[in-house]
Amino acid sequence: MAGGGGVSGGRPGSGWAVAPSRPSMAEGAGAGPRLAELLAAGRRLWEEVETGAEPSSGAPAVQDKVRQGLDALQRAAAMVAQLDLFSENEELEEIASADLKYLLLPALLGALTLKQVDLSRRLEHLESARAHFWRFLKLCRSYGLGSFHLPPASPPGEEDAGSPSPGGPAAAQPSLVAMASSRQAKIERYKQKKELENRLASMRTFVEGGQADEDQIREFYVLQIQKWINTSLEEIESIDQEMVILRSRGAAKQSSAPPHGTSRQVRAPLKPFILTRDAAQAKVFGAGYPGLPTMTVDDWYEQRRRQGVVSGQSAPQRTPAGITDEELQKQQQEKKEEEDDEEALQKARNWDDWKDTHPRGYGNRQNVG
Repeated sequence: MAGGGGVSGGRPGSGWAVAPSRPSMAEGAGAGPRLAELLAAGRRLWEEVETGAEPSSGAPAVQDKVRQGLDALQRAAAMVAQLDLFSENEELEEIASADLKYLLLPALLGALTLKQVDLSRRLEHLESARAHFWRFLKLCRSYGLGSFHLPPASPPGEEDAGSPSPGGPAAAQPSLVAMASSRQAKIERYKQKKELENRLASMRTFVEGGQADEDQIREFYVLQIQKWINTSLEEIESIDQEMVILRSRGAAKQSSAPPHGTSRQVRAPLKPFILTRDAAQAKVFGAGYPGLPTMTVDDWYEQRRRQGVVSGQSAPQRTPAGITDEELQKQQQEKKEEEDDEEALQKARNWDDWKDTHPRGYGNRQNVG
């Protein structure tokens, strides 16, 4: 089974202050009250963080509760390991009813670890929370609590984050089947969660009020464990998805960074100069600004062409200095005639014929010009 979700979707109920009808192993060792206080404190702080009215989980008050809750739960987990309360070689019936609640310690540690908001250590927190949830699921699996598929012990590796499927379109078919199975598992888990919430709500009053017998207390704790199993499965899948995104983002940043020891080629800065229209202006400005070299537009384009920055076709054609518009037009006319432009030749002949029959000033009745 696999699903995506958050801690808020699977929050177990309370009921940690219940006194069992028979002594537990923790109480027999003389550490019961202390251990129960640590577990109750950690559970209470987690509930305050989960249901608090703070606008952001990164608020200092919230993070203080997260740190205090983690400290209490870690001390309680160390005491449970020292007392050796649970073993994979024993059956569920061998555990005292009052000791069942300590099975939830890894799940609570995982839930509070996810509440830490240090972005620089986000991947580390995800790995730690996943390890806590997986350890809780493995322990529940060994005791036969619930029927579920135990996720892999290790999270998805960095090499699998961005690698395409080797089979191409043919390999996509099994993944579609897995997605359909995952969707069905989410639906079943949601129904089971609602049923567990209803049963826990109906039993909580009797158990917390001390009116429940040992069988009811035991059933109440088992229901809480089953609810946290669903939450842990959802959290592990959500963690795996986020870790893939974080690792692929880190790989993209590394690939975009320049290799070590390489540097961008630095171009020599251009020397300042005054751009003039022709050589005459260059002489004038050169006399006024002896510290700045000057060049004409044609010289500048020629220099840039030699440097390979601009092509020869992009250089503007400049008009030689001292040539009037009339002379320029006459030169262009002669150039067209040299190129045997029929239209230009015919126009020139017609103009010559007209001038032969019409003297200068013809039609000028005011005798102007």
